[in-house]
Amino acid sequence: MPVTPTYPGVYIEELPSPVRTIVGVGTSTTAFIGRAVKGPLEATKINNFGEYEDVFGGLWKKSSMSYAVYQYFINGGTEAIIIRVVPGPTDPTTDPPNEAKPGRFETVAITTPLKFVATNPGEWAKDFKIRVDDDVDKSRDDPDPAKKHLFNLEVIEIVNGQEIVRERYINVSTKKDNPRFIYTILKEESDLVLIDGDENSMPQFVPQMPPPVDPSTKRILDFNYVAQSASDGNKLLPSNVTGSKVDPKSGIYALDNTDIFNLLCIPPYDEGDTTINGVYTEATAYCKARRAMLLVDSPSEWKKKGDPIDPNKGINSSGQSFVPSRDENAAIFFPRIIASDPLEEGRTRTFVPCGAVAGVIARTDTQRGVWKAPAGIEATLMGVLDLQVRLTDPENGDLNKEGINCLRIIPAAGKVVWGSRTMKGADRLANQWKYLSVRRIALFIEESLYRGTQWVVFEPNDEPLWSQIRLNVGAFMQDLFRKGAFQGSTPKEAYLVKCDKETTTQYDIDRGIVNILVGFAPLKAAEFVIIKIQQLAGQAEEK
Repeated sequence: MPVTPTYPGVYIEELPSPVRTIVGVGTSTTAFIGRAVKGPLEATKINNFGEYEDVFGGLWKKSSMSYAVYQYFINGGTEAIIIRVVPGPTDPTTDPPNEAKPGRFETVAITTPLKFVATNPGEWAKDFKIRVDDDVDKSRDDPDPAKKHLFNLEVIEIVNGQEIVRERYINVSTKKDNPRFIYTILKEESDLVLIDGDENSMPQFVPQMPPPVDPSTKRILDFNYVAQSASDGNKLLPSNVTGSKVDPKSGIYALDNTDIFNLLCIPPYDEGDTTINGVYTEATAYCKARRAMLLVDSPSEWKKKGDPIDPNKGINSSGQSFVPSRDENAAIFFPRIIASDPLEEGRTRTFVPCGAVAGVIARTDTQRGVWKAPAGIEATLMGVLDLQVRLTDPENGDLNKEGINCLRIIPAAGKVVWGSRTMKGADRLANQWKYLSVRRIALFIEESLYRGTQWVVFEPNDEPLWSQIRLNVGAFMQDLFRKGAFQGSTPKEAYLVKCDKETTTQYDIDRGIVNILVGFAPLKAAEFVIIKIQQLAGQAEEK
């Protein structure tokens, strides 16, 4: 900061640096939306499939999302955001009063019934029960026998007839003024059970324990599970998947509570189904607003080579309900993949490809960069045994020019992603966002600059500010150029950054606007490799 000289001598003043580093954002965090065995209903970040098993229950036959997540991590995915959806209302305050709620435990063996509810809905809770005992620290209990209120609580899972204690809480109380208030303890620490109801209306009671058989043993009281809703068996509706925009946000809009995601997968939310157009349409609009890409699975109706371009049910057919409108923030992949099912002793099943493709994209981003098309002989589909439809080169050509990305079996390379176009990638559209890699690097630059230029807001809008902007944005673009993200052999050929009195006029300044022009020459995939061979006639020897 400026110094104020008061005595003769030398003063040191440290000047702030005009350099504000713009950091590139992540490129392959993938969001998955679908059904799960258990787990929270809000967006939850995981880093491996073991974490998914712990939080969401692992693979489940009714959940195509669980297999998509599994295939994502097999193929190189590193970060995933899981949004679990369930059919129907799940809030106890909105459920019909006589309907049993998911995972409710209750008993009538106490003075005032206390009810526990599972932390999240689902049939998983049927294998749990609550146990209360009075083996407490007597020094912390009330000396008046009539007012004793401390107890211990165990959450027990029954596995193959055996009781396994998953959680235990010592010296808890139903009194709100007690530091070991059971309502607060469970709310803050338990992953399995909560008190059903509001803490202010929770009954304060003393558990009426049964008479001890042996005075030397603790007395116990089980809270037995009585009923759970059939929510896991009900069919999901599109509205369950698209969710709500208002709090508590759900479905797609649960992503509002996340910092960033780059890819979105919505596998069929019921076994054997196809994600419908209405869900994809809303998801595409949301991805556009968040600068992300939607990975679209080919419909289950596309079972033959010509189905994707069939005039009645193909990508260009009118009135079909399974493929969204063409958009540069979406990419579609065909055909579906065949892989072994760990839940069926390794027997093969057909799965949607979005999870595996997202893993390939994440792996390519790590190894080569977001500017590299996630396709080719390096884009191997791990864990894939076969494809539902095998395509020839001419058949691939018919689909490629319509913007349909094909999965192929290439000799020596195996099963690979063999297409990298957006849904605006049909030849006849001649769109600037034809290629997936071009669209993704544009989104990467947009998001990075959006976050990296927040400091500009409210700064004095004149040449000193413009020069700082040019310096910082230029440094970011130069770094990408050095990594090989752009066409061109020199920075001048590869990108431009312009912010001066030409981009920002006095009229703009009066309105509080600073305009920054950023341009780049994107790399485009070499889709067609043409080798020209010519037979040369005998040449006369030159002397």
